[in-house]
Amino acid sequence: MKRILSAILGAAMLLCFASCGEGEPTETESGTSSSASEVSSESGVLRMATNAYFQPYEYYEGEDIVGIDVEIAEAIAKKLGMELVVEDMEFDSIITAVNEGSADFGMAGMTVTPERVEDVDFSVSYANGVQSIIVPENSPITCADDLFAEGATYKVGVQLGTTGDIYATEDLGSDRVVQYSNGNNAVLALVGGSVDCVIIDNEPAKALVEANEGLKILETAYADEDYAICVKKGNSELLDKINAAIDELVADGTIDNILNKYIK
Repeated sequence: MKRILSAILGAAMLLCFASCGEGEPTETESGTSSSASEVSSESGVLRMATNAYFQPYEYYEGEDIVGIDVEIAEAIAKKLGMELVVEDMEFDSIITAVNEGSADFGMAGMTVTPERVEDVDFSVSYANGVQSIIVPENSPITCADDLFAEGATYKVGVQLGTTGDIYATEDLGSDRVVQYSNGNNAVLALVGGSVDCVIIDNEPAKALVEANEGLKILETAYADEDYAICVKKGNSELLDKINAAIDELVADGTIDNILNKYIK
C-alpha cells in the first residue's frame, strides 16, 4: 500500500521507524519471514505452544501448567537465558500458532511425521512414546490386529491432530475414526459407548484409565514413536539453539531426571 508523504522530514522519520523499529515480520525474497522467535528473543521471552491435557507431559495443576515437556522447556529456556511462557491451545492449532508467529515453538508430546515435516522443522528427539489402545475391560478387542480383522467395524476415538488420529485414519479410514478435541473427551465417549476403543499415547492413557473405572490398556502397542519440538520452517537459528540445549540436557542427565520424575 503506497502512501503519499507531505514532507521530506516525515518520509525520513518513517524510513527510520521501518528500518529500526520492532515492526511485523517481513517476507524476504526467499519466502522465509523474520521469525517470531527472533522478536521474542529480543524481549527475553520464549513462547511455548502446547495442549495441556496430555498427562504427564503437560497438564494443569491448579492454574499452572506442569509436566515433562514444561520442565524440559524451562531447562532449555534457562540455557538460552530466556523466560519461558506456556500457552495452552487445541493440539491441532499448535503448528498454526508456530507458523503464524504467535508462538516460538510447539512442544506437546509431538511426533515427527512426514505430514508435519512439510509444515514445520523439528528438533532432535528428547523422549520416546508409544501409541496405546484403551478398551473396556470386557471388550472383544484384545490386540491391535483385531481392529484390522476382516469385517471389523470397530469405531476408534482419537484426539484431533495427534499421531493416533493420523495413524488410525490412514490405517482404518475416516469413517471408522471419531475425532475429539482432547484425550479426556475421547475416553468419556468410550465410557459412554460412542466408540469401541481409544488410541492415544501410553503415558496419558495410564492417567485416563486410572481416572475411569472399567477400562484397560491392551498389552500390544499400536505404534512406537519419538517426540520432538517443532519450530517455524526455516527458523534455523532457534532450531540450532534448541538442539544444542537438548544435547547438553541429555549429556548432563537433566532430561533423564525429568522423565524419571514423572514416569516410574
